[in-house]
Amino acid sequence: MNDEHQTLAASAAAVPVAQPGIRPDPRSDGEFLLALGKRVRETRDRRGQTRKQLAREAGVSERHLAHLEAGEGNVSIVLLRHIGGALGLPLPELLNLGVEESVEQRLVRRILEQLPRHRLEDVIFRLMRDYGQEEAARRNRIALIGLRGAGKTTLGRRLAAELGFRFVELDAEIERETGMPMGEIFALYGQSGYRRIEQRCLRRALDSGERTVLATGGGIVSQTETYDLLLSRCLTIWLRASPEEHMQRVSAQGDLRPMAGSAEAMEDLRRILAAREAQYMRADHVVDTSGQGEDESFRALRAAVVDRGA
Repeated sequence: MNDEHQTLAASAAAVPVAQPGIRPDPRSDGEFLLALGKRVRETRDRRGQTRKQLAREAGVSERHLAHLEAGEGNVSIVLLRHIGGALGLPLPELLNLGVEESVEQRLVRRILEQLPRHRLEDVIFRLMRDYGQEEAARRNRIALIGLRGAGKTTLGRRLAAELGFRFVELDAEIERETGMPMGEIFALYGQSGYRRIEQRCLRRALDSGERTVLATGGGIVSQTETYDLLLSRCLTIWLRASPEEHMQRVSAQGDLRPMAGSAEAMEDLRRILAAREAQYMRADHVVDTSGQGEDESFRALRAAVVDRGA
């Protein structure tokens, strides 16, 4: 290492690399070079290139590339890493010499950098859903979610008629495909089999290309893949009601299934709502129909749809 390199290294080492908003890289310089070499080697392998081919295309010697892939890269990259750390800049940002980022772009990137890894998947999903290319198409597919008795069918039909959309009740589509009522479907195929049929019918409804208001089954949120599909491709609205109102409405519809007649039904219903609330809250909008008549609930639903630009 010449005197200039030694001076640079000493100066960089004297400045703390941990800056507000920047995650310090915990790896040593040796570990960093090994990781860099591994990245180059794995990328080359994925592209089906030999080391000789890559060296020729990059205009470097094959020996130099071999040293880099072995984690014995040129010390200059380590110096850049130190300088970036002293400046509070991750190495990718230091080397980004393209169009300068706006203040807003830098702010978004810094927020993402500070998020724990387990939160990134949800954030990326929401960004793609709300601001990706699919957003305009989502407004033409409105999905109503919630437990039985929330008003999904009644309000969904009214909304579809007013917007000029077709109305699809997913449970009815499932019964039509199988040729049997819900009770027999569950008895024959079980919960997992029913969920597979549900996802198949949902995909067909979404792929039709028609503007649609979709009323879903209350348990669709319990199947992650199916619910993520719904969230990514539809403007979703949770029709929420109190457990008491859910029970009252279902009973008024003449539903005498065990859920409605059990002495423990109310407590069971509260547990179901509590277990699913976090998933229901992932919807684009929440419309609370508790204590409201049909007309009031419909006006609230219509306002939510207009608010989201449908």
